Amino acid sequence: MTAASPVPPLIMSVRDVRRLEALLAQAGDNPLASALRLEEEIVRADVREPAAIPPDVVTMNSIVECRDESDGDVRGLRLTYPHVADLSRGLGSVLAPVGAALLGLSVGQSIDWPLPGGRATRLTVTKILYQPQSAGLAE
Repeated sequence: MTAASPVPPLIMSVRDVRRLEALLAQAGDNPLASALRLEEEIVRADVREPAAIPPDVVTMNSIVECRDESDGDVRGLRLTYPHVADLSRGLGSVLAPVGAALLGLSVGQSIDWPLPGGRATRLTVTKILYQPQSAGLAE
């Protein structure tokens, strides 16, 4: 992998942020590393009302395609809360490293993200197939 790229700007809905902060508060004094990274991402995000979220931004419950720049694989997943996550069905948890990395990114943006075992990858959002805010839904 090449040198780290600049950290891309993030956009998150106030509804998602409230729910995620409540979820993170449940982690107590021993949160997962990905939960800590998610907290950092929330702090730096541009938080907007759901109606002000552009249609090309990854939000909770979005169905997104992303390319892993380390191997070129394009993968799709629906970004979910941990209690419904099931990778065999394409439902990825926001508390998993990949889920936390994608939240708030826009199509075309990339982010370098650490993975378990000391590895890292660069993910690029290639397409949003579904986003609740664009569909007029309050998920």
